Amino acid sequence: MPPDEKSPYSAAPQGVGYIYQPRFALLKILDYAESTSVLIEKDDDLDFIDAGGKRSLASLKHKAPGDRVSDLSTDFWKSVRVWLASYVRADRTASNLRFFLFTTAVVSESSFLINFLDGAERSETLATLAQEAMAASESKLIAEVRGSFSALSDSEVEDFMSRITIIDNSPRITDLPHIIQERHLRTIRRENRPHVFERLEGWWNDLMVKMLTGVRTDPVFGYEVSDKLSAIAEEYRSDNLPITFRNAAPDSIDAENDPRLFVEQLRSIGISTNRIQSAIIDYYRAFEQRSAWARETLLVNGEIEDYEDRLSDEWSRYKDVVFESLTDASGEEALIAAGRNLYKWAEFETERFRIRERVTEPYVVRGAFHMLANVRPSPRIFWHPRFLHRLASVLEVKA
Repeated sequence: MPPDEKSPYSAAPQGVGYIYQPRFALLKILDYAESTSVLIEKDDDLDFIDAGGKRSLASLKHKAPGDRVSDLSTDFWKSVRVWLASYVRADRTASNLRFFLFTTAVVSESSFLINFLDGAERSETLATLAQEAMAASESKLIAEVRGSFSALSDSEVEDFMSRITIIDNSPRITDLPHIIQERHLRTIRRENRPHVFERLEGWWNDLMVKMLTGVRTDPVFGYEVSDKLSAIAEEYRSDNLPITFRNAAPDSIDAENDPRLFVEQLRSIGISTNRIQSAIIDYYRAFEQRSAWARETLLVNGEIEDYEDRLSDEWSRYKDVVFESLTDASGEEALIAAGRNLYKWAEFETERFRIRERVTEPYVVRGAFHMLANVRPSPRIFWHPRFLHRLASVLEVKA
């Protein structure tokens, strides 16, 4: 099969449709007032509730390019069937429901469905037109809808239809990120908008999964999205950087056999296995975080180098204080005690040494020290007072 040819059994269109729901929901919850809330896959694809309790059921249809919606389009009548059931359950004319069909297709100009388009002037004979369209079909689906209509009074049919709006030519799934960024991320620097959107959508998709699996049963309010967006945007200010590896950890940790230089340094001063494991995690998080900042081009040219120079200088100053009482005759116990003192300072007393003023995450600093201790062939910092001398001796023997 050619690489650009899809299998007849491909579920790609359905997959796109499922992914479209949460992404489209994110756009609409940002468009609406913050007091609006949304549920996914409750009474329809999306269920919006405004501050006054009015509900809007939204059916979403992501169609192939060029598709059109006509009188007997299954998409429309399936949605009508769902809406009718909700309308009856909600006490018909006494209900506070509205119904929306968002479709990427275009309603055919010859179809009576143009009466439902947003802003259209509705025909006085709309109910008759609908009945005629249903009568012309032998579809079991439409026959079922026709039967549901027959259970309503004429006034209820008119009322029900007055609540329906079709929004055709809706944005496609690939257009939504750009639309969200243009409408709602304009206060964020342009080069950072894709990264902010990516993080916002990741958080949003996690919420949608929780709703679909029943972990969360309450609707999501617009203000929750605004708060999360503000928190993410704050991390992209000039005095801040995003922290995205707070809970990350390497796939495996072998504190006793890890051959990296910064781990060997910790073993040389008798640091416990548990603390070495923590150090490995700090190194991993800091390394991955720096890589993410670099990919997103968030760092100023030379910023990491300047930061490491600053840490190295601060370490050197404190090292001179800690090692001041040591002599050539100092025993191993005193050397180890001094090294542990120096490492304790780096681990717990250096949080003020930030790469940027508002970057307060401890692993950024701790991991940076481990990176400096990991430089080969000669680390820029060390903990054991004789570590460099011993390392040089080993290198000479190997040479």
